[in-house]
Amino acid sequence: MPVLKRLALVVLCLLPLPVWAECRGTDLFPTFPAADQARIRAATDATPFARGLLWQATKDGETLFLMGTYHFDDPRHDALMARAAPLLDTAQTLLVEAGPDEEAALKSDLARNPALMVATEGPTLPEALAPAEWEALSKAMKARGMPAFMVAKLRPWYVSMMLEIPPCAAAAQAALVAGGLDQRLMRHAAARGIAVDALEPYDTVFRLFGGMSGSDQLAMIRTALATEARAEDYSATLSDSYFAEDARLIWEISRHVALQDKDATPESVAQDMAGMERTLMTERNRAWIPVLEETARKGTVFAAFGALHLSGETGVLALLQANGWTIERLPL
Repeated sequence: MPVLKRLALVVLCLLPLPVWAECRGTDLFPTFPAADQARIRAATDATPFARGLLWQATKDGETLFLMGTYHFDDPRHDALMARAAPLLDTAQTLLVEAGPDEEAALKSDLARNPALMVATEGPTLPEALAPAEWEALSKAMKARGMPAFMVAKLRPWYVSMMLEIPPCAAAAQAALVAGGLDQRLMRHAAARGIAVDALEPYDTVFRLFGGMSGSDQLAMIRTALATEARAEDYSATLSDSYFAEDARLIWEISRHVALQDKDATPESVAQDMAGMERTLMTERNRAWIPVLEETARKGTVFAAFGALHLSGETGVLALLQANGWTIERLPL
């Protein structure tokens, strides 16, 4: 579960943020021993399409531009937008993980069905966790502006995700999302009359985590608490890797961190990572390919989605290549 929790957050959220003056996280990768850095680097570079954020796929006169995104704000997005905008302007459609219609449907569903985020039956978190664990959780969430009585009935998987956002950034979540690369691209497309469509249904995240057992969700909280003090460092590590066009590096860093757990074995970590890749990446990637190809038949497509979905043997780029598309990395 430590690996599953960590990678779920990386894949779905791509948490960032050395942006705010209050956030002073340190990139962890340079602090690792040289031998560990070499192993992480070698494993990363052995992965298909490991480096690069902007790609072009062509097949039978059809064109896809694909960009790996980072979902929260950062001033370094300005340069990415300057590069992406001219390509997006040539497209008939922008495909994203969740477009305006999906966001509206999500808000509506949450308003009608609070049980998506709030547990309406079963033990509350104070009842399910040990007293010391609940005390630590209450303190951590209070630092993020959420009092204990509000936290008590939240779904554990959502609480664990909140713990990954450093307290220095928690108050600005709405602004962070609004300034993320996905939102910037959507605003650009809307201003130019380019259609914005979604790669997947709006309730995907709830289906992904809703299938987890209660005990596994509680394990996510316990693991998040164990690393909560370094949330800023993990955020800085992820953001620095992303803007170096090296987003796959965070996958192997996560493997390295998981192996440091006293209860971890190489076999258990490998099993957890394979399960996470299958659930949060491979299955979604495979579902996206028909959407990408069908939309491309109607005209040029610019697709933007979390950067970790690009790389790997079952990443979007490899799956397109297997379907006969020619893949080319574009410089930033």
